[in-house]
Amino acid sequence: MAYTKLDILVVPTYNVNTLAIVDSSTYPNDPPSVSGATIDINVPTVGLVSLPFIVGGTTNIFTSFTLGISTLDELEALPDGLYNLKYSVFPNNLNFVSKSIMRVDKLQEKFDQAFMQLDMMECDGAIRTQSKVELNTIYFFIQGSIASANNCSTVISSKLYKKAESMLNNFIKNNCGCSGNNYQRNFN
Repeated sequence: MAYTKLDILVVPTYNVNTLAIVDSSTYPNDPPSVSGATIDINVPTVGLVSLPFIVGGTTNIFTSFTLGISTLDELEALPDGLYNLKYSVFPNNLNFVSKSIMRVDKLQEKFDQAFMQLDMMECDGAIRTQSKVELNTIYFFIQGSIASANNCSTVISSKLYKKAESMLNNFIKNNCGCSGNNYQRNFN
């Protein structure tokens, strides 16, 4: 059987506990008749996990249970980092598609919490603006990390992620950045 094009999409779940992958392949027949559909997911800190994959536009949801990170007793947040995905159908060595993604859900959740604190801070206008500038810079690094992974620049992606994480931790540790220095340096 010839395949027009195998493809997968990673869709946001807005949940640190789940990874959603959809088969977005183009098949010569509908419904697709494929055998041996699998997805290999190289999970940071865990390694390679091979799982069955449901085809035909179905959303496949993966959790810490299915990825071998936790037991059935407790669901855990999936680790952030570079995920290498390989979707294949029988025979596996001939029909496959590979993608790399940078998962940033835990960092994004932490960023969202810092952002929400910004509205509750009792700082003057310049300091509040300073905090917004710092959060925008952190967000820029997070998006750069994702874009780099999407374009196979895994080293740059990891560096940008670490920079964003470091800046965010520093921002939170320093009472959400109420110093005013960055704003004064960049906008005055």
